[in-house]
Amino acid sequence: MQFDLSLYLVTDSTPAILKGRDLCTVVEEALKGGVTLVQYRDKTSDTGELVQTARKLHHITRKYGVPLLINDRVDVALAIGAEGVHLGQDDMGIEEAKRILPKDAIVGISATSIEEAQKAVDSGADYLGIGAMFATPTKTNTRSILGTAGTRAILDALSTSGRSVRTVSIGGINLSNVQRVLYQSKSQNKGLDGVAIVSAIMAADDPKAAAEAFVQHIATPPRFVRSLVPPPIRDVLALVEDVPRIVHKVVQGNPLVHNMINFVVANFVANVALSIGASPIMSPYGDEAVDLAQFHGALLINMGTLTNESVPNYLRAIHAYNARGNPVVYDPVGAAATHIRRRVVKQLMAGGYFDLIKGNEGEIRQVYGSSGVTQRGIDSGPSRLDGQEKAELARDLARRERNIVLLTGATDYLSDGERVFTIENGHELLGQVTGTGCAVGTVSGCFLTAHPSDKLLAVLAGILMYEIAAENAGSKDYVRGPGSFVPAFLDELYAIRQAAMKGDHSWISGRAKVQEIKL
Repeated sequence: MQFDLSLYLVTDSTPAILKGRDLCTVVEEALKGGVTLVQYRDKTSDTGELVQTARKLHHITRKYGVPLLINDRVDVALAIGAEGVHLGQDDMGIEEAKRILPKDAIVGISATSIEEAQKAVDSGADYLGIGAMFATPTKTNTRSILGTAGTRAILDALSTSGRSVRTVSIGGINLSNVQRVLYQSKSQNKGLDGVAIVSAIMAADDPKAAAEAFVQHIATPPRFVRSLVPPPIRDVLALVEDVPRIVHKVVQGNPLVHNMINFVVANFVANVALSIGASPIMSPYGDEAVDLAQFHGALLINMGTLTNESVPNYLRAIHAYNARGNPVVYDPVGAAATHIRRRVVKQLMAGGYFDLIKGNEGEIRQVYGSSGVTQRGIDSGPSRLDGQEKAELARDLARRERNIVLLTGATDYLSDGERVFTIENGHELLGQVTGTGCAVGTVSGCFLTAHPSDKLLAVLAGILMYEIAAENAGSKDYVRGPGSFVPAFLDELYAIRQAAMKGDHSWISGRAKVQEIKL
């Protein structure tokens, strides 16, 4: 039987969701808005009531030419002639359900792991409900939260195994994250066929309007995807030759960067931004983001000085900038230092899309989900990886998140998920001044704003300007240590800015220490 998973409605009959409304009326309004498949789910009513309600729902869904599936209860599906069932891992087996149901009945099943997904496909499932995507109060027995990374891993496994099955994601999906779910879950060979929505439609004041909004969001790429045409692949020399042009765009554009940054470094970072020709604003107040995002600038989330108010403010700001398609940079400072920071990393990674994730080895390992990561404060801690492994880590995280990753250190590793570059510019005194690492996030935000069509090149250009300025400052006769290095460094950033305004590219000529790593 042909069926469309793109906007899959799962019903919820609880009073808190229905708010006194009739279930059938809510479902019909959602169908008017474009719902393509309905699953009737009710874990508490007795069989007689289930059959009665299912029969009413089926009368409505047939009017709109949309299949009705019954959650768990094969007997109810048979009693009313529903188009199929959706089974959990603890329900009747797929093979048995297919023996009982009509030949063309749809049989879907929930899958929370690669093993469950592969077993379901082998058993003949017509589609998989993969989840939970995010935590949700509508289903309390959730075995695990997969997120986009876990969902993508399942899709990857299915695509490489040669198994063909349609998939839908469920769990905590709403209008603010549905585009990101579809975009970031897509593997190289397979994407989701749809999303399953519960409360975001069932509890909406206007279910029809909510469904219409989902239809539009599902059909439209997220705004943070600037172009569906990837930038041309160029060799290192060609990329470096283009860096002065990008620096000039920053100087001309005077991009705004909204810094939600730790208070220890705010003054220094603001001065760095001003020196390169950007316009910094330092604001931890998330509600300001809606207004600030209208200026088409970037957002930096730097969690160096967390408070109990930080995460809600971060998330409000991320949503505002994601909604407009503005660049968002994440600097997970001290990500593995405490259990609180490890939890915050998970919350933020689930809460929005980051164009760039920038951090030291320990921080990037924690964001990726590596085990046994330890940090003493904000320090990276002893390195566990050689150069090849660092390159693979940067690539794998960027590929998983479909963004840019910068792993910083004596050698920086920059990747877009396909290519990895090392950058070996910089000066040892950068490591002796608080805030020089944090400022890289702000600088990157400036460059991503000025040149969003090629994010890899934008970040590379920002790093080279920053680190070559540090080399120039460190070479001055009067620089004796960190105290004299800082003003010299700001001056050298400003000097490159002035040179860029005049079309003078001599500052980078023969200076860039960039190589591509073949993995």
